[in-house]
Amino acid sequence: MKKHICPLHFTMDIIGNKWKPLILFHLLDGPLRSGILQKTVSGISNKMFTQSVRELERDFLIQRKVYPVVPPKVEYQLTPLGQSLESILKDMDQWGKFAMSQLEL
Repeated sequence: MKKHICPLHFTMDIIGNKWKPLILFHLLDGPLRSGILQKTVSGISNKMFTQSVRELERDFLIQRKVYPVVPPKVEYQLTPLGQSLESILKDMDQWGKFAMSQLEL
């Protein structure tokens, strides 16, 4: 991981793409199987889903659990560091609802 001087720049490097905040938000209620999580993030491609969860796992925001069954079962859940984003993600969700109502979207 590269060094940062600005904390906001650091945060944006970790969660600042289109999909990562959505993945994290959907994991706030608890672990989800890979397929279910991907379906909850509307519009994400398989490639972007895989890339995003790998980066979130690399950055210690989520953890992946593989169950030794056939067919394979994979679950993702937030780590304590990922859980610490809860208030930020919920505030972003509330702001989005407010802004959409103001703009009549």
